[in-house]
Amino acid sequence: MNGYVVIYERSEDGGWGAYCPDIPEVIAVGTSRPEVETRMKEALSAYFEYLRETGEPIPEPASDAGFVAV
Repeated sequence: MNGYVVIYERSEDGGWGAYCPDIPEVIAVGTSRPEVETRMKEALSAYFEYLRETGEPIPEPASDAGFVAV
């Protein structure tokens, strides 16, 4: 099992969005951070299943993330 960086962003209306830099085809939205986390996991799993079914390779994780305190 590989781990992928997922970026979570809160919108001005309070909703949440998520995307994976290594898998740009997959995004998720939700009304809360926990909801969008669940939806992103489900979306990535479904996309990887699709890739397996069609014989396409699953991209290896290549991104990393960190925090900078200023």
